[in-house]
Amino acid sequence: MDKKALTKGILALKQERNAVIVAHNYQIDEVQEIADVIGDSFALSKYCASVPQDVIVFCGVHFMAESAKILSPQKKVLLPEINAGCPMADMVTAEDLRALKRDHPNAAVVCYINTSAEVKAECDICCTSSNAVKVIQSLAEEEIIFVPDKNLGNYVAKKVPEKRMIIWDGFCVTHHRVTLEEVQKAKEAHPDAAVLVHPECRPEVVELADFVGSTRQIIDFAAASREKKFIIGTEMGVLYSLKRNNPEKTFYLLSPGLICPNMKKTRLESVYTALTEMRYAIELEQEIMIKAKTTLERMLKVE
Repeated sequence: MDKKALTKGILALKQERNAVIVAHNYQIDEVQEIADVIGDSFALSKYCASVPQDVIVFCGVHFMAESAKILSPQKKVLLPEINAGCPMADMVTAEDLRALKRDHPNAAVVCYINTSAEVKAECDICCTSSNAVKVIQSLAEEEIIFVPDKNLGNYVAKKVPEKRMIIWDGFCVTHHRVTLEEVQKAKEAHPDAAVLVHPECRPEVVELADFVGSTRQIIDFAAASREKKFIIGTEMGVLYSLKRNNPEKTFYLLSPGLICPNMKKTRLESVYTALTEMRYAIELEQEIMIKAKTTLERMLKVE
């Protein structure tokens, strides 16, 4: 089927299945176009829990669909591409974390939302890139285990120097590949553009930015700013929303390497097949869901 026929079929199936379609900001444009809502992973999961539909089609990666299932256990959560994973989330396992906890029994354990449900179940509290500083400031413990992103961990450590951070050696392969030299070249090529980057980037990249924030925060900053030109240091999918919402402004991608292959796996065909065959349903053990939900709910109390 062509794009028009696929879109028509998806919209019909969505009604038939009583489904809602959500897409992460890093999805390809045509998938974002058919979504009921676009956003970052946790905002989408909260949205899914608030709507009446019985079926959630989560256009993102595996840990995101898990979070939606954790917050909406009674609903059927479909991940259109079951092999759409997150290399950073895979860099730490529940077993790894249990070993680290044994070495630091007095530490509070904080996991970035980019982790599996099993890892979340081993933690005290979860965080996102937008609230990580606030979450860690809220903890009474002086010693903090932070998994799995060392770049976000280092960013937080500079903001909260009173805490002793034990940071896991993980990273987002997409953001981590951006180099200092690329930032310098981009600033030279566009000296009148503001540099907006994600805290998953390397510390030396973050240092040169005019603004550091989550995907949502970058989108909001660009919309509110009086600046007209921006160098964007996060996954290229965000350009869809930036350009759509700010047609009078110009956006340059900081690096051609800012592409997440896993985020690009989902196509219109994937969504159509997911709704036709009701696949791939996310299933989690009840005990894991209960423990993981506690970490998410504790985070919400901080917000």
